Amino acid sequence: MNEVLLRSENLARAFGGLQAVAGVSLSLYAGQVTALVGPNGAGKTTTFNLITGNLRADSGTAQIRGRPIMGLKPWQVARLGVARSFQDLRLFTHMTVRENVFAATETASWFWQPGGSRARLRRQERAEAALEATGLAALADARAVDLAYAERKFLSMARILAAEADIWLLDEPASGLDLASRLRFGELLKNAQARGVAICLIEHNLDVVVELSNRIAFLDQGRVLAEGDPGTILKDPALAAIYFGDRPQEAA
Repeated sequence: MNEVLLRSENLARAFGGLQAVAGVSLSLYAGQVTALVGPNGAGKTTTFNLITGNLRADSGTAQIRGRPIMGLKPWQVARLGVARSFQDLRLFTHMTVRENVFAATETASWFWQPGGSRARLRRQERAEAALEATGLAALADARAVDLAYAERKFLSMARILAAEADIWLLDEPASGLDLASRLRFGELLKNAQARGVAICLIEHNLDVVVELSNRIAFLDQGRVLAEGDPGTILKDPALAAIYFGDRPQEAA
C-alpha cells in the first residue's frame, strides 16, 4: 500500500500576471487519501487540471506509475486509470442515471465498442454494481436533471466507481451533503482505500478531512506550504490563520 501511483514535481502555471500554481510537488499513494487544503484561490483545482491535461503546465512533470503524462489529453490520462470529479459535476443531465454511469465504462467514442456482447455485459455489470454501491439503483431510470442535489453527487461518484480507475481526484465531493450522505460517501472512500485506490480530494469541510484523510497537503498562493498527518497540519496556528483569512499584514 506504499506504492506511489501518481507523482507530480514542480508543477507551475500562470494566467497572465497571476501565478496560480508555483511549483507543486505531490505524491499519491495506493490505499491512502490525501486532502488538498487551503483558502480559496490557493491553486487546488488548477493542480488537478494540470495533472489531468485540462490545462497545460508551464513547467514541471507528472507521472503515473513512472510513466510521464505531461502533454497528454484528458481522455488519455483517464485511460491510464485516473478518474476525476468536478465541482459542477458535469453530468449528462438529460440522460438517465443508468446511461450516465454506463457511459463511464465505454472504452471509445464509437457507436460500437470492442469486445462484443461479452464485454458489453461486463460493462453493464460494472454500471449496476456502481448504482447499488451509491444507493441509486432505484433511480436508475430517472433523468439526471430530475435528481436531488445529493443524488447528483452520488451519480458523479457512481461514474467513477464504474470506470474502475485506481486514482481518484475528487473536487469538493462532500460539499452540500447532509450527515447521512456524508457517512455513505465516507464508506465509499474507505472501501476504495481497501482496494488500493489512491485518492486525492479537495475539501473545505475540515470535519470530512479529519475523518477521511491520511495525509494533508496545505496549499496557499500556488505553493505547498506544509504536508503531513491531519492532526499536525490542522493544529498549526500559522496555517489556520492563512486558511481563515487572518494573514499578518506586511510592513509598509
